Amino acid sequence: SLWHSPELLSDIQDGYSVSGHLLVCFSSGYFIHDTLDIIFNQQSRSSWEYLVHHAMAISAFVSLIITGRFLVAAVLLLLVEVSNIFLTVRMLLKMSNVPSPALYEANKYINLVMYFAFRLAPQAYLTWYFLRHVEVQGQGAFLTANLLLLDAMILMYFSRLLRSDFFPSLRKGSAGRDVDGEKFLID
Repeated sequence: SLWHSPELLSDIQDGYSVSGHLLVCFSSGYFIHDTLDIIFNQQSRSSWEYLVHHAMAISAFVSLIITGRFLVAAVLLLLVEVSNIFLTVRMLLKMSNVPSPALYEANKYINLVMYFAFRLAPQAYLTWYFLRHVEVQGQGAFLTANLLLLDAMILMYFSRLLRSDFFPSLRKGSAGRDVDGEKFLID
């Protein structure tokens, strides 16, 4: 969507493209499906963070679909999915116990770069934009609150990733067990 219509970036509040609209609709469907999958497969207790994230995404995306405003912000937030590719590769490498640590090491650094480029940078830009340029009432206030909560979650996940891959000695609590338990980014 952004590749074919880069002019969208000049109007985050009211920019519109059919491909962006369809992307947000499809992503909303994915979040609804994944939420139901977590609930029906009785994974709610171990996946509560994902349920919170999905509830935030669903509510924000539905408000964007209904009002037609802030579509570009949603498209920018969906850049995070590029980073998910390398997080998934990381998880698969850990689960498969690949005998070549060089592959894991290479992905570890690529993952870090992608995390900055496709998670932290767009999130930071949108947070700055909303705090500076968006009205603090109605939908703007709702989306700003969602962004700030998402900021906290992304930073928490980032700290887990850093501890797990770059500072493993910080993973153990005083009782000798993982501080975070069995979290997606740690295991």
